[in-house]
Amino acid sequence: MPLPLAPITVFALRYGTVALAAYAVARRFEQGRRDQRAEDALDETPEGLTARRESEQLNATGRMRRVIRLGDNGPGVEIDAAAHGRLRFRRV
Repeated sequence: MPLPLAPITVFALRYGTVALAAYAVARRFEQGRRDQRAEDALDETPEGLTARRESEQLNATGRMRRVIRLGDNGPGVEIDAAAHGRLRFRRV
């Protein structure tokens, strides 16, 4: 019984092209660095949203921490999302 290679070849070319493109894009990005001061600031951010306005800028922070479990005693994952933002207006 012969193996039909035409359908398999189409899928292999399609996914191979996607994999090659993803690899090329990943190689072009520079690996980021971790700033420990920024990590500490994100860890100290209180949960919820805060905003502060000064004369020239608006600062905002937000943090959400949740634990999601599968079942009562099942495996879980903690999601910790934190962000700091600044919007500054100046006359030039």
